[in-house]
Amino acid sequence: MTAFGFTLLSTDGMGRRGRIETAHGSIETPAFMPVGTAATVKAMMPESVAATGAEILLGNTYHLMLRPGAERIGKLGGLHRFMGWDKPILTDSGGFQVMSLAQLRKMDEDGVTFRSHVDGSAHRLTPERSMEIQNLLDADITMAFDECTPFPAEHDVAAASMRLSMRWAQRSRDAFVPREGYGLFGIVQGSVYPDLRAESAARLTEIGFDGYAVGGLAVGEGQQAMFETLDYTTPLLPKTKPRYLMGVGKPMDIVGAVTRGIDMFDCVMPTRSGRTAQAFTHRGTLNLRNARHAEDPRPMDEQCDCPACTRFSRAYIHHLIRCEEIMGAMLLTWHNLRFYQMLMARLRAAIEAGTLAQTAAQIETELGRGDVAAL
Repeated sequence: MTAFGFTLLSTDGMGRRGRIETAHGSIETPAFMPVGTAATVKAMMPESVAATGAEILLGNTYHLMLRPGAERIGKLGGLHRFMGWDKPILTDSGGFQVMSLAQLRKMDEDGVTFRSHVDGSAHRLTPERSMEIQNLLDADITMAFDECTPFPAEHDVAAASMRLSMRWAQRSRDAFVPREGYGLFGIVQGSVYPDLRAESAARLTEIGFDGYAVGGLAVGEGQQAMFETLDYTTPLLPKTKPRYLMGVGKPMDIVGAVTRGIDMFDCVMPTRSGRTAQAFTHRGTLNLRNARHAEDPRPMDEQCDCPACTRFSRAYIHHLIRCEEIMGAMLLTWHNLRFYQMLMARLRAAIEAGTLAQTAAQIETELGRGDVAAL
């Protein structure tokens, strides 16, 4: 079996072109991970997701522990077999969802007690239990259990939250079961405070992880604050390990983060937008619910090779959306995921060619046009 590892293939400024090796295959970076929260990418078959160019999916500890249960998935052969996906899977630790979705939360030094947002049942999640669940799921990349610091947070609140997460990071490391081809990532916290981010990065590096995530962003701080946080955080992380910006995001957020040294991304945006009639294109965004598309014979994006663009017109997809046909969401989701994968391939090629800054500027010009129905 292949050992878990990261190879840095080339750089351009802070931008990094690399490859991650896992038990279930390799991942070319910078990479975007479609979100398969409940063991499925909404409106997509696994082979359709793979056809977009995706090489890794994200699953969710919180949701899968509630339904159908980690022990059940483990008994059935793990998450790959359960959902029919034979490529790598990263699972987040459940910390964010416990804070954002669960009811009647009670947090202490040991972990979090909460009631399910689904049926009100009581549950307990600790660093050790999170590691156990992600092991049962057979995640190629396991995330350390942490508290996602709310925004805004005063410095002392953010500090206390970050230091609790660092204590949980050590316990996650201790509880993680090492296997060839499998890795554990630590998560840098500290809100928007440089000293706290530095303290967190130093502690995680001291503990030692197979990769390092930047958490606690894309929670309302705005793009400028997010980029400033990355400017002083990513240089503190080991160059020989992959870097993951959690929950990001919008195409230009991804471009800006790649230029600041980030290797991995996930976000529900391309799939959620696909279910709400929005398409990302190389000339800006389209709202396919708009009446102006009703008789438009053109594809959504002439530069896209997905089925939605090569087989169907804007008029047809508009019709599907207006009739609330499931196929409308399927085609738009497929297109958006393909657009994101083409964006990542373009960024990888730019880093290899030494043209990342120029390519980033060009993408910003292309994507800043808003609704391009008249183009």
